[in-house]
Amino acid sequence: MSTEAAGEKDLATLLRTMQPRLEDGEWVFVTVDPVAAGVRELATFREAEGVSAVVSRKDADAHAWTYGLVTAWISLSVHSALDAVGLTAAVSARLAEAGISANVVAARHHDHLFVPVSRAEEALGLLRDLGRE
Repeated sequence: MSTEAAGEKDLATLLRTMQPRLEDGEWVFVTVDPVAAGVRELATFREAEGVSAVVSRKDADAHAWTYGLVTAWISLSVHSALDAVGLTAAVSARLAEAGISANVVAARHHDHLFVPVSRAEEALGLLRDLGRE
């Protein structure tokens, strides 16, 4: 069994060092089972209705998969601990105050937000401001 650094837990440190970064592309949530060969799914989660996957809009269109909201992907660069408390709430609250929806995916090392593509730059600015406060 190997161990590694568990990640940051202190909320003030997480917010100060989160360094939000806008990733390339447009991303959508689809329900497919299984994900088609050759499609690089960014995230998957098995739900009762099937496999929910986050895929590029280009891949979804190529496979004629149904989706709704087209999102931009913002990564929080800080290595947050899985048991850190408050980061998701703080960033979600800041975006909610501005009327920006956010779908948050917490992965092992980082948190990722999917926001409407039309509001991505605004969301990025709000998150950077939050980190400076």
